[in-house]
Amino acid sequence: MRIAIVHDWLNQNGGAERVLEELHLLFPQAPIYTSIYVPDKVPAEYRSWDIRTSFLQRFPMSRRLHQAYLPLYPRAFEGFDFSDYDLILSNSSGFAHGVRVPPGVKHINYCLTPPRFLFLAENYLERERITGPVRRLLPPLLERLRRWDIDSVRGVTDFVSISRAVQDRVRDIYGRESSIIYPPVDLARFAPADSLGEFYFIAARLIPYKRVDLAVRAFSQLGLPLLVAGDGRDRADLEAMAAPNVRFLGRVADGQLEQLYGTCRAFLFPGEEDFGIAPVEAMASGRPVIAYQAGGALDYVTEGVTGAFFSEPTPESLMEAVLRTDVTAFDPQAIRRAAEGFDRSVFRCQIVEAVEKALGKPVGAER
Repeated sequence: MRIAIVHDWLNQNGGAERVLEELHLLFPQAPIYTSIYVPDKVPAEYRSWDIRTSFLQRFPMSRRLHQAYLPLYPRAFEGFDFSDYDLILSNSSGFAHGVRVPPGVKHINYCLTPPRFLFLAENYLERERITGPVRRLLPPLLERLRRWDIDSVRGVTDFVSISRAVQDRVRDIYGRESSIIYPPVDLARFAPADSLGEFYFIAARLIPYKRVDLAVRAFSQLGLPLLVAGDGRDRADLEAMAAPNVRFLGRVADGQLEQLYGTCRAFLFPGEEDFGIAPVEAMASGRPVIAYQAGGALDYVTEGVTGAFFSEPTPESLMEAVLRTDVTAFDPQAIRRAAEGFDRSVFRCQIVEAVEKALGKPVGAER
């Protein structure tokens, strides 16, 4: 069976790319179609893959300022020809699900989320601090793209959502039902530690929607040690608001990250995300997660068993949750067991089952 994988863009290295890597491992002969590809922004092993880009790859500055070509992304994905394939497998939170599907070809969309910048536009504009003329010009463009997006999903045979929150959005926005396959987490890297440190921990890109600012403000008032791993455009602002008990580690290497997960008192997850791989990695390390009560966290945080929730996106609400949560009362092995349903092996089996169901026959997959 001939399978094509479609991905929004390859100019960053995040959770969507972890999914793509697993899809490539399952179907190594499947070419990967994407809008733009920036080799130095993704892992070096991608350079050996069969990656096929759109016309946007040839446009000036598209690799560095890809947002400037926002109106052209629908045409970029509609321009790919999939007539030689039996199945399209799109991995998307943007435009990749909008490809043209030839007659007789099946299309499974692994939906990371319907595009937030289209359907939660005001939140997106505020979060990204977009102001001035650009903010005034964007709404009519986004409305046109919303209409295209809703029309484009007619070519999707089956939707697969990454969480219950995304499943609800797919139903509300597209009027379509979807199954759930959770994103892959490499649990083999993580294990409970023999002893704990005195610090709380966050690992995240330092960008607005991660809401690391809530944790920095909360812990600056609490005076408890907080370690923050990760980098991003908000780092300088976050460091400026932080008290001395909040330390920024920047990007940390594998090995150090596993140690930080395993020895922290608890992992903090202050943003609303569609899923969230880092909290599950912390759970695989036996540590409880203190999370904002929304989004993907609802699928794996169980109050008093794998962590605790705070209900309002404020420093005060987070502080209250930290103070009432006795992190020594949690069973690390029970938390680890709760994480096992999110292992990459589970993801692989479920994706193959979804592909075989769509095609009505077995496929050769590298499990």
